[in-house]
Amino acid sequence: MKEKESNISIGKIILWIVLIIVAIIQLFPLIWLIDFSLGSSNEMFTNGLLIIPEKIRWDNYVKAFVDGNFLHYLRNSILINTLAVVLVVIISIMAAFACQRMKWKFSGLISTLLVMGMMIPIHATLLPNYKIYNSLHLTDSIWALLIPYVAFSLPQGMFLMTGFLQSVPRELEEAAVMDGCGIYRIVFQIITPLLKPSIATVAIMTFLNNWNEFMMASTYLSSPKWKTLPFSVLEFTGEYSSNYAVQFAVMALTAAPAVIIYIILNKHITKGVAMGAVKG
Repeated sequence: MKEKESNISIGKIILWIVLIIVAIIQLFPLIWLIDFSLGSSNEMFTNGLLIIPEKIRWDNYVKAFVDGNFLHYLRNSILINTLAVVLVVIISIMAAFACQRMKWKFSGLISTLLVMGMMIPIHATLLPNYKIYNSLHLTDSIWALLIPYVAFSLPQGMFLMTGFLQSVPRELEEAAVMDGCGIYRIVFQIITPLLKPSIATVAIMTFLNNWNEFMMASTYLSSPKWKTLPFSVLEFTGEYSSNYAVQFAVMALTAAPAVIIYIILNKHITKGVAMGAVKG
């Protein structure tokens, strides 16, 4: 028994060591980012992966917040991402119900095509989408970001919603029909409350996936009106030189909301994905 207990304890120790090493590797980019954001631009070119700043430069964060149009870009990011989350959740619920519960000729085909959207790389659509938006005069508008954010988040949202919906008893809908409920009342008053774990998962993952998106925003937007938070970094990029320390401060401020949300709601993400996979 003692040998077995010692073997188990040694195994746990090795497991913890491996997990700690993996955690350090995963967290190192964030540590590196914060470390260089508290120094000066000249100290960045010293040897070593990390630096010990001669003086902690909190003013980098003040300059990033004030001179980087931070509040303007933050407002745009919150508005666009909130609208994207709401639209993805609503459309995912309706699409999952239509394809899973309603019997019509092309329900299986449409469901497959929507889920297959997860296999389409975002960057492959930049040029054709730009030509379409340009012809429709949608470039440099909120729709230029909102449409692709919703479109690329919808397949994942529908996949998770469908998995949860399969576990909801059909008898609830049959009883609602017998009581005279219409289709919209069934979906939003009876089915939707039962999908709360899936809704939370879809909302969180949609927000995290789109929060730091930069490629589509830089392609479709030209004026500052609807530019999002990642554009704050460009405010400190000059033609011949850049304030790298302040840029790292901007990156830290930009990443902070997503990191905080992930830390707080990580259990909901893991639980929702696991339940959806099992029920699906």
